Amino acid sequence: MPTFYEFFAGGGMARAGLGPDWSCLFANDFDHKKANSYTDNWGEDDLWVGDVAKVCLDQLPGLADLAWASFPCQDLSLAGSGAGLQGERSGTFWPFWKHITELNREGRGPTTVVLENVYGAITSHGGRDFSALVTALVEGGYRCGAVVVNAVHFVPQSRPRLFVIGVRDDVCIPEQQYSETPSDIWHPGALRKAQGALPDYVRKQWIWWNLPEPGLRNSDLTDIVEDEPAGVKWHTTAETKRLLGMMSDTNAAKVKAAKISGRRVVGTIYKRTRADGPGGARVQRAEVRFDDVAGCLRTPSGGSSRQTIIVVEGKKVKTRLLSPREAARLMGLSDDYVLPAKYNDAYHLAGDGVAVPVVRFLAKSILEPIVQPGRKHTNRAA
Repeated sequence: MPTFYEFFAGGGMARAGLGPDWSCLFANDFDHKKANSYTDNWGEDDLWVGDVAKVCLDQLPGLADLAWASFPCQDLSLAGSGAGLQGERSGTFWPFWKHITELNREGRGPTTVVLENVYGAITSHGGRDFSALVTALVEGGYRCGAVVVNAVHFVPQSRPRLFVIGVRDDVCIPEQQYSETPSDIWHPGALRKAQGALPDYVRKQWIWWNLPEPGLRNSDLTDIVEDEPAGVKWHTTAETKRLLGMMSDTNAAKVKAAKISGRRVVGTIYKRTRADGPGGARVQRAEVRFDDVAGCLRTPSGGSSRQTIIVVEGKKVKTRLLSPREAARLMGLSDDYVLPAKYNDAYHLAGDGVAVPVVRFLAKSILEPIVQPGRKHTNRAA
């Protein structure tokens, strides 16, 4: 059974995606609310709650096949502070990486490493943050490559994320796992440009990961929306009217078209501040989409970050906040996953997590063929 460490674990979504055929050796998060969710779903035996910088090596048992790190995105996000890897939150990558390099010096470095973050991590600080991540892996003894996987291939949520995947340089990588050239699906232009800007010695250790084409998604937004959800209430007529009044002519026309379609139409509304008021003033707008896909879940730092469900049936229009269970479903969590009792805690847990089926896809396509039982590895420091 392959083993893993789960850093920045949150509610254990990477663990959920890896599945029962993987064994967790250690998990860590500093957020006590998320840690409570982790414990509710996975127990407390493997979890240590505290600052990643204060993790001791003797807390990391054995030689793990995988170290997974969905480190904080706030300083790398396009909507974030712009502090990058020197920021207080995203900069926690560095103490995590210090632990990995120390494990390597002890002769028990993880066979594979996965770093997960927002798409903006590719271009943060003109690509310098991305270069720093890849360079750290290469100088730490890992060959690596990156892919961008949008969760929309698996769940009805638009959620593109960057995954940097490293393999210890003494480990055999099956030929079918890599390609000589990038893929149009998994390696967008921004990633190719960032790879081209890497130092020469780093590019020599680069891998274009070969992933299969995604299959057809088996669920749409309509399938996950509940008629009588727990934790939220349908808006009053006045509240719905106010939301509709915040729409531009273009978005109001979408609602009108849904009304005359003669069928039940489900969509989402997201509030954004746009420069389209009188004289170019910035005003808050309600933007709607009816493509059976939700926008990217975010943490509820403000009212505008919460998505609203809109249901149109003829002339009748109903709206309400996305429910906690619906948010969990958009992340690919099963309905038996225990969510926090408070709305904001549950929404934050989902918005800050990694999509479960994306983890499963990467595990099946890349990680498991490399770390499968019986594959022989030779540790450099052994």
